Amino acid sequence: MAAANSSLIFVTSRYVAPSDPSLPALALQITSLVGSYMIWVGVTNQPPESVQNAARSGVLCRDWACAMPASPGRAFWKGFGPATSLFRSSSSDVSFSMAQRLARRFHRQIFLSVDVPATLLSTPRGSHLLFDAEKGIVAALNSLGDEDGQEVS
Repeated sequence: MAAANSSLIFVTSRYVAPSDPSLPALALQITSLVGSYMIWVGVTNQPPESVQNAARSGVLCRDWACAMPASPGRAFWKGFGPATSLFRSSSSDVSFSMAQRLARRFHRQIFLSVDVPATLLSTPRGSHLLFDAEKGIVAALNSLGDEDGQEVS
């Protein structure tokens, strides 16, 4: 876990062990900004003790989206605020819906990059890997412990 000099902006890395031994491990890098989170999640071969190096070998722009929480009383669609894909490939657009769910849950703007190869997403276990990724992100954001980022019950 690494932290920047400022108490308002910091970076943390987390290792997410696979729920199934046939799936690869995941690495998270979360940059906590004022009112938003920049999150990269990707598969990794790094051991847990050096997970902070995983993002260096990853791809930020494989599947990247931005979502905002809905304004109180102005939910656009089922409580979701506006969102857009920043970069995406023809084979994946999972960051868009995941970023919307995270923005709704944490009431923060979410920049989310999902760096999972299409070959893994197209397997029958690909949805399990994405579920592990989202669970890992939710657990990491909950553990950050700042009041603005607390999960809504």
